[in-house]
Amino acid sequence: MYYASQWSLPGSWASVLSEETAKPYFNELADFVNQERETSTVYPPEEDVFKAFELCPYEQVRVLLLGQDPYHDEGQAHGLCFSVQPGVKPPASLANIFKELEADLGHAPPGHGHLERWAAQGVLMLNTVLTVRAHTPGLHKNKGWEKFTDAVIRTVSARDEPMVFALWGDFARKKASLIDQERHRVVLAPHPSPIIGKGPKFLGSRPFSAINEALAELGCPEIDWNLA
Repeated sequence: MYYASQWSLPGSWASVLSEETAKPYFNELADFVNQERETSTVYPPEEDVFKAFELCPYEQVRVLLLGQDPYHDEGQAHGLCFSVQPGVKPPASLANIFKELEADLGHAPPGHGHLERWAAQGVLMLNTVLTVRAHTPGLHKNKGWEKFTDAVIRTVSARDEPMVFALWGDFARKKASLIDQERHRVVLAPHPSPIIGKGPKFLGSRPFSAINEALAELGCPEIDWNLA
């Protein structure tokens, strides 16, 4: 049997989330994901499920960027929302992110979709669901991941240090209630997916300059978004 205790959160995250990972649902979630891996292909690889936490320690978070499901095609997901492995063609949402990054700040598309450089600067690139069955988006929703990632949002919101929460899209926007908005800044934008209905679009929303402006208001260093 595969137990949640084998899901070792990296560094300081292990202690600040110890009460959460000790809850029964987390073991049940681990069992579910293990069973999925035994019968199907699951992304990201097991060693990358908590990559966002590994690259961005709890005490270094300046921005929480929230996504939804990991990418579900081969070789894409590696534990950071919106990011893909080097050599993998950026999916449509990420291509839109790069278009807006150039329009907003003048940074040319980097020729890759690997966003670890943002994580290294204190951007916690969190999906609300951390695993997905190959080619089956949404199958791992409502299995326990949302409870865990809601706890992550509440935990960083409870820190003394102010930070910025970047909520892109209607789904992410619903998480604003978990955030202490008297101390932190929340930056809203439409989802970068090109497959959205009527309403505001991601292109033209200038989310990167908005995040940096919010950081500056808090007295925090800005993020260097350039990936080229």
